[in-house]
Amino acid sequence: MEPFAHPNDLLTVREVVARTGVAPSALRFYEAHGLITTERNRGNQRLYRRHMLRRISLILAARRLGIPLADVAEIFTTLPADEAPSHRDWVRVSREWKRQLEDRRRYIMNLERQLTACIGCGCLSMKLCDLLNPDDRLRTRGQGPVRLHESSECIDPA
Repeated sequence: MEPFAHPNDLLTVREVVARTGVAPSALRFYEAHGLITTERNRGNQRLYRRHMLRRISLILAARRLGIPLADVAEIFTTLPADEAPSHRDWVRVSREWKRQLEDRRRYIMNLERQLTACIGCGCLSMKLCDLLNPDDRLRTRGQGPVRLHESSECIDPA
């Protein structure tokens, strides 16, 4: 039986890889981008505080949810890097990501509605474009599917 694990225990790369399933190259990538921190022993080997396992798990969860690493890095700037984050910290992070996921869900629902009609890109190739985007007015509002990014302009094909 493993003795009580303290959040500040130091783990080797091999131990972190075994625990998280993350490749050593990914650990170096996360470290290079400031998502996780390491210490070095006398032999210059990387050592990770045990609480970094939570950060790595959160990175993996965020990837699975489609949350960009830049957003993960932004959230991590609000967390302590040298000690285990508190329960309150994790609640705050999860609430923020929940809000982002809700925004993404609305975006996808809007996309689903618009895919059967017109995605508002100014292409003028569909019959609806003449009604929804006469004379390619949307070109003045930017490139790509500008109407898709504006939930107030949802198209209801029904």
